Formats: sequence, C-alpha cells, structure tokens
Amino acid sequence: MMARRWSFYKDLLPVIVMIGIECNDTGLLTLFKAATNKGMSSHVFVAYAYAIATLVLLPAPFFSKRSGELPKINFSILSKIALLGVIGSSSQILGYVGISYSSPTLATSIGNLVPAFTFMLAVIFRMEKLAAKSRSSQAKVIGSIISISGAFVLTFYKGQPIIITRTNLQPFSILNNSVDPNWAIAGILLTADYLLASLWYILQVEVLKEFPDELTMVFFYNVTATIVTTTVGLFIEPSASAWKIRLDMSLLSIICSGVFGKSMSNVVYAWAIHLKGPVYVTSFKPLAVVIAIAMGVMFLDDTLHVGSIFGATIVSIGLYTVLWGKAKEEAEEYVDNLESPSTENVPLLHSYKT
Repeated sequence: MMARRWSFYKDLLPVIVMIGIECNDTGLLTLFKAATNKGMSSHVFVAYAYAIATLVLLPAPFFSKRSGELPKINFSILSKIALLGVIGSSSQILGYVGISYSSPTLATSIGNLVPAFTFMLAVIFRMEKLAAKSRSSQAKVIGSIISISGAFVLTFYKGQPIIITRTNLQPFSILNNSVDPNWAIAGILLTADYLLASLWYILQVEVLKEFPDELTMVFFYNVTATIVTTTVGLFIEPSASAWKIRLDMSLLSIICSGVFGKSMSNVVYAWAIHLKGPVYVTSFKPLAVVIAIAMGVMFLDDTLHVGSIFGATIVSIGLYTVLWGKAKEEAEEYVDNLESPSTENVPLLHSYKT
C-alpha cells in the first residue's frame, strides 16, 4: 500500500499538477492581456501581483519554524533567494512588457524554447546526464524536440476547419486587436524572459538543496520580487494615476495573478522541481499552446482546425517520450544506488533527487 501511495505521489501526481498549472498560467496570461487592453501598465500589474502574493504567503515562515528538521535561515540562504527574486522578477517584467506589445499566443509560442534552454543549462551544471548511447538521454532529447516541433505546428499551421463556431474567431482574437506593430521587440523581450526563467528554474535546485522548504522560499522570493518590481515600476510609471486600480478586469487580473500565479504556481513549481527536477517541469511548457487553443474553442467560440489536432498529437507524443526517458533514468539511478550506495563524487547540483 505504501509503495502504491509513493508511486502516485512521485509519478502520477506531478503530471496531473503540472498540467493543471499550465492551464492556470495560460488563463492568467489571458486575464493580464485583457487588463492591459483597458490601459493598465504592465509594470504596475506585476508589482501589485507580487505584493498580493507576499501577503498570501506571509504565514509561511512561521510554519517553517515549527519543523526542527529545517536548517536555520542564514545570510547564504537569503542571498540565494534574493538572487532568485531578482532573476524571476526581471523575467516577469520582460515577459509582461512583451505580452503587452503582442499577445498571449506569441508568449506561449516562444515559451516552447524553455525546455531547450533549461535542458542545456541543466547539462552545463551537470544536473542532467547526457549520454549519447543511453536510451533515457535519447528519449529526453528526442521528446523535447518533438514537443517543441508540435507546439510550433500548432502556432503556424491551421489546415481545414473541423468545428466552426458562431463567431469564427481565431485564438485570442478578442485580445489581438490591440497587438503592437513592434512585434519583433516583443519577440526579443519574450525570448530574454524565457532564458531568465530557465535560469530561475535551475537556481531553485540549489536553493532547495540548502533549504528544502518551498513555502518559505517562495515567500522570501516574493518579498524580493515585490521590492524589485515596485522600484522599477515607480521609476517607469511615476504618476500616481497609473497606480490607481479600477474595479474592473484590472483588479480581477491582479488578484488572480497574485493568488493563483505568483503564490500558488510558484509553490507548485518549487515542489515539482524539488521532487523531479527542472527539466521535468519545463517539459510541460509546450502544452501551453494546446491549452490556449482548447480554451479558445471552449470559451471564445474559436474555430478548431486540423492543424490544432495534428500539433496537439505531436506535443503529446513528445511529452510522453520525455516522461518515459525520465522514468527510465530514475529507474537506472535507483539500481545504481543499490549497487553502490556511496554518495561521493556527486555531480554539482545533482543531489535534488535525494
């Protein structure tokens, strides 16, 4: 019975949770774009969202003090979390400005680069094994390429319509009417955003290795991010009128982003990274385009095309291949640990698996 429970917690639950988080994040991007279309500044949005997330997680440090197993919070831990906050908040600032210049569709499309960025950084930091003759390594590389390819098929290939709804809208077309002509700038900003996001995932492994308390880590991360985004926001938007929030979509998007994005999503990401590693977490990113199209069909009366079905199938195959490779790698490491239990010469940043 205990083995079944552990298998569910370690193997099935992360898959369910990560799919749910991708749905959550895609919906939040849509709310943000709707709010900025009504005139709200992206810098004001991200500062308020982080502030709300900080308030939501305020009790977290007090709960962590009750556990005697956790190390004391020292300057080393706080400095690493502060660096995490600077990187994460900078990523968010670039990303939200990029979306305000373009659309959530472009953001989710460029977000397909995250698995590739993360995998390369993980190999550089020796967090992931890359052996040409290893079937698990081959599966992870090939699966990542397939998933990214499928996501780009979803983005750029439509094909014949399958389900034509009343208004025959394109994905997020309600939001695309205000797309800024500087889409190239948006692409550069979003690419920089996701490169920093990949580094953010990687750095979390080091922080959680030293201080394995996801709630407290995310709380102090949000404190740093609030300070950074508020400072940047006040510098770019010094007018007091820009910081006044109307009781409309702007307020709703800020609250939802703070509660479900900057707090809940970040805690879940930290938990999944601590359990499975950053490459596993980012392998779900190509699903964002699939989810965006599905939400468009269900809630925005979008038309479903052949390309959507074809691309979604490719993404699913790629994701399954990555998960299979990851599971096989964990099985191989488990056998190796039984044969040689010594923990000497552990690769840098590799001990998150323990």
